[in-house]
Amino acid sequence: MQQARLDATFAALADPTRRAILARLAVGEASVTELARPFAMSQPAISKHLKVLERAGLVSRGRDAQRRPRRLEAKPLAQATAWLERYRRLWERRFRRLDALLDELQTQAKKPGGHR
Repeated sequence: MQQARLDATFAALADPTRRAILARLAVGEASVTELARPFAMSQPAISKHLKVLERAGLVSRGRDAQRRPRRLEAKPLAQATAWLERYRRLWERRFRRLDALLDELQTQAKKPGGHR
């Protein structure tokens, strides 16, 4: 189930319109009309993007009288960040080893009789 949630999160984040919607919701909740305003697309098109974000758990729907504001849900983003962080640490370790090797090779090249 965790993998399916992660897949849905990354699929939702793959679209620039959905990322822009999330950026807007990071400021605070908003209605579909408010979310559609900056885009050159219809409200139904924005609603389709919101459904993808809702299925991924990135957005939830509230209820405020007749208004149904959407709000950002942080948990799936935190899970995606944790997944990415493992790979960031892996590459950081590899780059540190590469830096150490390059430093060692440069030091050897500077010594008399070193390779140059």
